[in-house]
Amino acid sequence: MDIVIDLLKAFAVGGMICVAGQLLIDLTKLTPARILVTFVVLGVILGVLNVYEPLVEFAGAGAAVPLTGFGYTLSKGVREAVAIDGALGIFTGGLRAGAGGISAAIVFGFLAASVFKSKPKT
Repeated sequence: MDIVIDLLKAFAVGGMICVAGQLLIDLTKLTPARILVTFVVLGVILGVLNVYEPLVEFAGAGAAVPLTGFGYTLSKGVREAVAIDGALGIFTGGLRAGAGGISAAIVFGFLAASVFKSKPKT
């Protein structure tokens, strides 16, 4: 029964983040690229303020998977690297923390491009 509750929490929080993105698309003149960047920066800011971590603990993947979760991961990585490496961690922490997600996006993007053929729009 606990897994059902966890799934519902993840679905609700992830869904609310997606609704916020859809509202930004529908109600503003922001481009999708700017909305994506806004979500990543918002995740960094909320991570620095220690507001996003309780949300990740509550909703799990529902908060960690969207772009705000990527920003949170970057801020958390920088914080941990600064504690270990000092000022050099400012430059290396985000790369270390985000390397898994970035690598997965590259690999799966390559696999999808290898399997499917692109077609021009007509």
